[in-house]
Amino acid sequence: MTFLSILCALLLEQMKPLRADNPIYANIKLFAVRMETWFNAGHASHGRIGWFLMMAALMVPTALVYWVLLRYNLILGAFAWNVLIVYLTLGFRHYSHYFTSIQLALNAGDEAAARALLAEWTRQDTVGLETNEIARIAVEKALITTHRNVFGVFFWFLLPLGPAAAVMYRVSEYLARAWNEPDHMRNEAFGQFAAKAFYWIDWIPARLTAVAFAIVGNFEDAIYAWRNFAHRWRDEAIGIILAAGGGAMGVRLGTPQENAAKMVPADAATVDISDVEVETLPGDEPSVRALQSTVGLVWRALLLWMLLLLLMSGAMALG
Repeated sequence: MTFLSILCALLLEQMKPLRADNPIYANIKLFAVRMETWFNAGHASHGRIGWFLMMAALMVPTALVYWVLLRYNLILGAFAWNVLIVYLTLGFRHYSHYFTSIQLALNAGDEAAARALLAEWTRQDTVGLETNEIARIAVEKALITTHRNVFGVFFWFLLPLGPAAAVMYRVSEYLARAWNEPDHMRNEAFGQFAAKAFYWIDWIPARLTAVAFAIVGNFEDAIYAWRNFAHRWRDEAIGIILAAGGGAMGVRLGTPQENAAKMVPADAATVDISDVEVETLPGDEPSVRALQSTVGLVWRALLLWMLLLLLMSGAMALG
């Protein structure tokens, strides 16, 4: 049932993608705002209470419906519920139009349009970015978005809690952003628990995504970049995914100087800092071709996940 649920949800999303501004997401965002308003009194413990209450309010009904359907042997109903939840929690096509449009704009030499699309997608200043910088940021955004909207959901959906766990993953990812990234929430204690909770919830999925990228890409370079350069990113999970993804494609991702390891001679005390050699990430500078490579990497990784899931489902059926 698990394999067929994911397959049907993927096919459904390809035919009718769920808009990112759909009413269900809008209500969850409104719920998160209200929870922050009700519980944020400046202490981290309040954020913990708000997080658990919001999770319970969304996960318990999801799990209860699934349990009732199975309890009364309504297999088709349980299957339809699984497909619906996976469809709602997946986001494979939510933002793919941005990536495709940026690729088309760069292929046409329209950097201005590509910058505008990238700014709308990432919500950051893109004025003055060159083609390679536009390509780099688009590739990074695509890899992270795919992980959090597809592969992370897959992992948690496969666990015993099934649809409730998929809901937990997507909502925890959203709360980690919504309660920490907005200007009025930065340096607020309220969002600390949400960020820490998602770190642990995403710990295994992030590494499985990196492994998948390595298997379907350049394995040696992906593992080398992961082991030696992932620590440069402030966010460990992002560092692992981008280092492995970039290595798998032979593309240099990330800000080159971010937490860069420096090759310092033994007599470093007498060496001018400007003479210190900075060890750079392996791979070529991102170009327009890197966008196409990203599409191929993501689809191969998706097929790998589906193949493994099919094998697991077959083994369970035979057992």
